[in-house]
Amino acid sequence: MKDGMLAGAAGGAYQVLYEVTLGVIGVLLLLCLVRAIRGPRIADRVIAVNMMGTLVVIAICTLAFLLGEGYLVDIAMIYTMLSFLAVVLLTRIAMGVWRGKHHSGAQGV
Repeated sequence: MKDGMLAGAAGGAYQVLYEVTLGVIGVLLLLCLVRAIRGPRIADRVIAVNMMGTLVVIAICTLAFLLGEGYLVDIAMIYTMLSFLAVVLLTRIAMGVWRGKHHSGAQGV
């Protein structure tokens, strides 16, 4: 028996459960993408991007377990680090824009 393959009738039920889980994660990713595009605030967009990164990592880990491929967990860890850095960068950009708006507004008064 291959490491990632589940045996018997319970294995088929678990495989269906994992496939449904991946489908739900896909729908949630689309909803987060809509929130990231529509906003309305920059904080909503940053949180949506962070949530998308988390959902992608969950999907990769689910696929790693379903397929029995250990290297996918390594990819998920690398993706987690990149997602964290992207959120930090987006937050710094948002704070710079916010400070620029408030700083220029204070000088005009």
